[in-house]
Amino acid sequence: MGYLAIGLLIGLVLALGGSAMVGVWAYRRYVVLERRTLRAERLAELGTLTAGLAHEIKNPLSTIQLNLQLLQEDLPADSIGGSRVHSRLRTVRQEASRLREILDDFLKYAGNLTLEREVHDINLLVEELADFYTPQAAANKVNVRFVPAAGPVRANVDAKLIKQALLNLMINGTQAMSDGGELMLTVESRGPAAVISVTDTGAGIAADDVSKIFEAYYTTKKGGTGLGLPMTRRIAEEHGGTVRVQSEVGRGTRFEIEIPAAD
Repeated sequence: MGYLAIGLLIGLVLALGGSAMVGVWAYRRYVVLERRTLRAERLAELGTLTAGLAHEIKNPLSTIQLNLQLLQEDLPADSIGGSRVHSRLRTVRQEASRLREILDDFLKYAGNLTLEREVHDINLLVEELADFYTPQAAANKVNVRFVPAAGPVRANVDAKLIKQALLNLMINGTQAMSDGGELMLTVESRGPAAVISVTDTGAGIAADDVSKIFEAYYTTKKGGTGLGLPMTRRIAEEHGGTVRVQSEVGRGTRFEIEIPAAD
């Protein structure tokens, strides 16, 4: 009888322990989802507030760009002072174009994302992107290597947005390898998730900066908008996934996009 009581007590303790672990996991999952929901709500509100303003900015900006072009065409380059004026007009046009790009990037980041989902083999999506990006990488002395999963890794995704998220990571990786290097893309299946990794052999990210890189407008690159990595994270989260990063200064950086696999 004593052994039976001890056995029941042990069973009760184990059951309570298991329930506690499940409860902790559920609570952590709830906190993560709540944070994502709040961030999505803030972005949606921000997008609504700024959409009209951005539209009002883009219209006169387009007019400015057009008139700058007409001025360049009307002013003979060989006239007195013409060469200097042409140079200044060219600079102003470039800055106006950069301003429009910043505005477009902001609208993409803060606006509503409508996912057009279809079940895709992630291997094929990443392979297509690797082939597309290889010439640009080669121009920067970067070798692109693709390592697919052993078999199909299917996920219900918006192919265009997933490629955009990966392209942001690939461009970041290329820029981190100013003297050339290797950019490796891998796909693997981890239980109920599809995982895409982008690894570079670049300068790496300082430990103090790792926690900041997904913040909007944070950038260490000259001329960068600071919206590439936040956009990548947003796309992953819109798919019910996440983005992780591991980096070591002087050795490179590895980003992982993890999204739910298709049933």
